[in-house]
Amino acid sequence: MFPGDGALWDIADCNRPLQSAISMKFFRSTPTAPPAPKTSQRHTRRSSAMAELSRVFNAEEPLCVLDIGPTSASNIRFFTEHGHRIYSQDLLEASRDPELVIKDEQGQPAIDSKKFLEENLAYPNTHFNLVFCWNLADYMDESLVKPVIARLWSMMKPGGQLLAFFHTREAGPDAPYYRYHLTQGADLEMHTLNTKRDPRNPPSEKPLTLQRVFNNRHIETLFRDFASIKFFLSRDNIREVLVVR
Repeated sequence: MFPGDGALWDIADCNRPLQSAISMKFFRSTPTAPPAPKTSQRHTRRSSAMAELSRVFNAEEPLCVLDIGPTSASNIRFFTEHGHRIYSQDLLEASRDPELVIKDEQGQPAIDSKKFLEENLAYPNTHFNLVFCWNLADYMDESLVKPVIARLWSMMKPGGQLLAFFHTREAGPDAPYYRYHLTQGADLEMHTLNTKRDPRNPPSEKPLTLQRVFNNRHIETLFRDFASIKFFLSRDNIREVLVVR
């Protein structure tokens, strides 16, 4: 059972898969080459929201863009080649810093949201035309989600747009966490990162797992200070949300 069941965030209760084992057979007569390194799984998905945003990318006026997912060199190149300025910051990785952990009033471990915002979103108000949240809210600690969205609102210019992805209940708790790479069209290249099933993860590294599932009402509440919100439902258990400041 996942935290938040019955509270503001709805979480599906799903079984978690066990590790799989790989057996290998060697032969005396044939020299054995070392196994090829595993590569992270990648695939491409069609994005209706990106199709709508593509018109913005071609604007003659330079844009100020914030990408708060895992750093993507191709995204940086994409925007700089279009004459835009991009800032890249991996907020989810930053939120896992052990130095952010404090004790709440009940003596339980909690994250210092004030310190987190001071250290990671120290940008001027009304600075960004476009923000990519990707699937951050589904994986970030619940105590940080609302403060982060509120801070992003203040950092965005009026009329600026924010793109976020939210899993549906059918995705399950082991839905992979992705790095998203922009392409010239409406497609996104998705690079799987740090899943529970990935045996390459260090034993000491806590896996990135889905923390909660937002329904439409929760998403509307989360972005209630924004001027408008638009939903795009895809076939891969992802809801794309495009909001305007």
